[in-house]
Amino acid sequence: MALKFELVTPEKLLRSAEVHMVVVPGADGDFAVLEGHAPFMSTMRDGEMIIYATENAEPEKLSLNGGFAEVNEKGLTVLAEQIS
Repeated sequence: MALKFELVTPEKLLRSAEVHMVVVPGADGDFAVLEGHAPFMSTMRDGEMIIYATENAEPEKLSLNGGFAEVNEKGLTVLAEQIS
């Protein structure tokens, strides 16, 4: 089972993939999203997002500057203001 993950900036869709887990720098603290997570929406603070392609994979880390994250029945969508 995998989480449908999309990473979007104002310029374009950067990634659309199935992953194991994503750790997001939420405004009130980091939160991890796995498949089946309860729906919610959060603003993001500047920080590091960590993407785990598979359960035992080496994580990929991306620095982002603000934005929003939405979890729904389709998966996780991260709308980042900027990826650096």
